Amino acid sequence: MGRTNRKRRSTLANRAIAASAALALGGGGLLAANIYASAGEGKNSTQNAQTTAAGVATIKCPDVGQQLTDVPKGARAGVDKELAKLDQQVTEAYKRLADTRQAQAGDSSYVNNAILSPLKSKRTATIDRINNSIKRKGGKAPQGADQLAGCEGVPADQPAAGEGQGGNGQDQGQDNGQDQGQDQGNGQDQGQDNGQDQGQDQGNGGQDGNGPAAADFQDITQVQPTGGAKGVGPNGLPANGDSGSTGTFTTNCGTNENENRNSDNVIVAPGVSNGAQHQHDYVGNQDNDAFASDQDLAAADTSCQNQGDKSSYFWPVLRVQDGQDDIDANAPGGGQDGNVGTILQASEAQLKFVGNQKGDVVAMPTALRIITGDAKSFVNGLANANTNWSCTGFEDRQLTDKYPICPEGSSVVRTTNFQSCWDGQNIDSANHRTHVSFVQADGTCGNGFQAIPQLQVRLVYDVDAPQIQNGQVQNAFAVDSFPDQLHKPITDHNDFINFFDGNTMNQVVDCINSGQDCQ
Repeated sequence: MGRTNRKRRSTLANRAIAASAALALGGGGLLAANIYASAGEGKNSTQNAQTTAAGVATIKCPDVGQQLTDVPKGARAGVDKELAKLDQQVTEAYKRLADTRQAQAGDSSYVNNAILSPLKSKRTATIDRINNSIKRKGGKAPQGADQLAGCEGVPADQPAAGEGQGGNGQDQGQDNGQDQGQDQGNGQDQGQDNGQDQGQDQGNGGQDGNGPAAADFQDITQVQPTGGAKGVGPNGLPANGDSGSTGTFTTNCGTNENENRNSDNVIVAPGVSNGAQHQHDYVGNQDNDAFASDQDLAAADTSCQNQGDKSSYFWPVLRVQDGQDDIDANAPGGGQDGNVGTILQASEAQLKFVGNQKGDVVAMPTALRIITGDAKSFVNGLANANTNWSCTGFEDRQLTDKYPICPEGSSVVRTTNFQSCWDGQNIDSANHRTHVSFVQADGTCGNGFQAIPQLQVRLVYDVDAPQIQNGQVQNAFAVDSFPDQLHKPITDHNDFINFFDGNTMNQVVDCINSGQDCQ
């Protein structure tokens, strides 16, 4: 494969369909007045979300993929493609929601009749195909297709802490998400007050009308210290602590200087172009797209200085909504999916593996896939959320559902700590989560899982601070997202596929277990 940057740009252009660079949002914008709050504000808002068309900001559907725990390997390729169709159906419905504000204002039943009901019919047929594929290969399909098919309209103040259903966890994952929400409560209160005081007429903001909003930003200097980034376990303790395997291994793979990007996700939507509906930055492995096989990835070039590391590290791009068109302005994953503005290149991308606070780690298997965070957490809830936003010089203060406004001279920081326990058998799972987990409260791995090196990713961006003026956010930045997720900060996520060669992985393990700091 070995595509050059020029060829990648051509690929994006070829995917584009001649259309508007952005979603056409009609009338008064995405939201009615007062429906603009950030994720985490208002626990009971879903109860009345479907009753008032004017208050419907986005669409919430059950995450079918997270319910799939028994998908035979022979059925997974077909099932993944059907899951991608479910995402596409939601996006189409969301765009119709955004484009029909005038009709909604004149008919209180419009959203249910013209958008949600047809969406349910399409989802029912797709879920039936998923279930049949699973059964034909000897697996057990989830029950209650009707319940999984039905969607609801919700305002923009979702999710509340503790809401949502998750697979891997995930009691542990859910606890972690709740801890994050509690730790940053001070920031939430301040952000909410700020948004409500200034944002009564702001709509949902954002260059393309689907976020972010003023209430999605928080002055980091007004946040109380939280002890640092979370995502290592329910108690937030460092993975390697003062005992156990205390070493580190750092791999330098650059900051995506060659602009290796696409809107695929080979983990959750293999074989589906634009399966992510948002752009990812890729460092390390240079041939990651929806159609890359394990053989392709193993044979690919790498941007890592250590040529024994052909692993793929990828995350959604960060953009500044400056009114400028980037190369994907007319392309799927870009302007066609509401992701607009100039893509920012990180000034730093630190990739570090650490150990376990209670004992040694074992080698990761080749082609192990790990997803951390949840690209749909705005509507899914916090069960699998794993976000940490901060600023240089203030990294003892972390935000989980707000973007930071950094003072002059300080840069935006995204930190992600991955799951570090593995089931010892599988390189992936049906829902892409249950084969790995976070450590338990005491630092050990539960359920017979084994400790593996924990990947910690720290991304730094030099970007001008947004300004909140008259309830409007100016010079906003945001991560790319599925259109219906409204570019909320809680949707940040990170992905990893292990392609260290055997000798290099053994060096990683030996270094960590012996307490050395290596690279």
